[in-house]
Amino acid sequence: MIHSLKFIAAAALALTTLGPATGASAEGLIRISQQFGTLYLPLHVIRDQNLLEKHAKALGLDEIKVEWAQLSGGDAINAALLSGSIDIAAAGIGPFLTLWGRTDGEVKIVAGLANQPNYLISSNPDIKSLKDFAATDKIALPAVGVSVQARILQMAAEKEFGEGNQGKLDNNTITLPHPDATAALLSGSTEITSHLSNTPFQEQALKDPKIHKIFSSYDVLGGPVTPTYLYATTEWREENPKTFQAFFEALKEASAWIEANKKAAAETYVRVEKSKLDPAFIQSLIEAPESKFTVVPSRSFAFADFLYRTGAIKKKAESWKDYTFDELHGENGS
Repeated sequence: MIHSLKFIAAAALALTTLGPATGASAEGLIRISQQFGTLYLPLHVIRDQNLLEKHAKALGLDEIKVEWAQLSGGDAINAALLSGSIDIAAAGIGPFLTLWGRTDGEVKIVAGLANQPNYLISSNPDIKSLKDFAATDKIALPAVGVSVQARILQMAAEKEFGEGNQGKLDNNTITLPHPDATAALLSGSTEITSHLSNTPFQEQALKDPKIHKIFSSYDVLGGPVTPTYLYATTEWREENPKTFQAFFEALKEASAWIEANKKAAAETYVRVEKSKLDPAFIQSLIEAPESKFTVVPSRSFAFADFLYRTGAIKKKAESWKDYTFDELHGENGS
């Protein structure tokens, strides 16, 4: 049984809890957040094909109740997880590591969603590199300071301007969900001249000849990156072992199905998102060499090392396995 649920982000952001709260969840109930973009396609497939119900039944749970929350931005998602309003958070590696550090490791990664690049794109023809940004050039991203896009920008700034200068462009950033940021960039009617985006919004924007790409996160990190993760509290996993396992198995099946059925996966995305985009366009993005749907983290530790080294988090990770659940530890992650 699937129920739609939408939280008010402003209320979530008002939460000041510093550690995971005990939620109302119980074995057989799971509340999952998601954001915008093709990265979240495995969640669409789980929902569309009733994979959670399938794996729950195989594990002896005759009925499972699934609730979905559409949120935008790591702050709102972390607040919802801490308050017990959701059980599975879906957000970037930046917000996750911030929360992992805040809770002293009481929150861990269940799985990655996909390897996909994030592009910094701009409508200002004078901006060719980070050195060309003036104070008036605003960069839209999902959450100032903490989103994976914010952290990618900081890592790029450190490479461009030198150690200690990772925050050089922080004052240029504005919080805006990807769909709104794309619309603002294309309209040219706001102060937003750039967007650190994701798929399919970045490719959609680049169809306009006045939009150009400045860099890819793959350039900044030196190869494929898993930008977004699904994570949960250790308490919820311990109290709901069958529900947790059903979700993990459903996610693995969804990822494998997408890789084997890219045309049908694109059609699923358009149908579930009620998107007006051409399924063939979405299929081309899923088939791109840079895209791979896999639960295995890639280059997450580069973020953990950066955030600790720059003082953004106080907890040091020695390995990517320190902040992931055991189910991933047999994989060749990073």
